[in-house]
Amino acid sequence: MQGVVTVRAALEQAEAVGLDLVEISPNSEPPVCKILDYGKYKYEMHKKAVEAKKKQKVIELKEIKLRPTIDDNDFNVKMRAAKAFLQDGDKVKITLRFKGREMSHQELGYQLINRVKETLADLSKVEYDAKFEGKQIVMILASVVVK
Repeated sequence: MQGVVTVRAALEQAEAVGLDLVEISPNSEPPVCKILDYGKYKYEMHKKAVEAKKKQKVIELKEIKLRPTIDDNDFNVKMRAAKAFLQDGDKVKITLRFKGREMSHQELGYQLINRVKETLADLSKVEYDAKFEGKQIVMILASVVVK
């Protein structure tokens, strides 16, 4: 701890010891610098960044595709998969695709979407409500389970 020193004096001290003058906190008043080996400092900062990256959870968007005429058993299988995704902390995109004359019975699609909402209500919250996009209805559910 040298206290407040001029830049020239600090550089001379660093050169005398054979190390580098590294600015640690440039935004503080006055800026904080340390005399140390820059290569070693850079390596340790990289190591800390890699460790922090390991600990963070990346939230992925998983997609479940449905059809308006889906059978009950198939629906249950899809909902089990969606529950697993939500419990892992991922978001789930529900896509309900219409083909041909199914477009004339869009109310069946909205009934199915509401059934999905009810089934997954305890594990999720609606992030992007059901909206018609072309020949499909899209809804995004976010997990409320904290891991």
